[in-house]
Amino acid sequence: MSNTIQSAGSSAHVSIRQAAWALGVSESRVCHAVRVGALRAVRRRSRLVVPAAELRRVLGGAR
Repeated sequence: MSNTIQSAGSSAHVSIRQAAWALGVSESRVCHAVRVGALRAVRRRSRLVVPAAELRRVLGGAR
């Protein structure tokens, strides 16, 4: 499996778990990054999710 994030439009979001997997860190590390403002996350239907574009930004524009 590849650690790539596909371009799926501006409304694509990934879960905290998926973001952690893509970044190679723990879920708690992702939550910490959200709390300190290093990673942007939004609420969607009461779930905290990371926009795919934000994840691509953190990964350095990887496709």
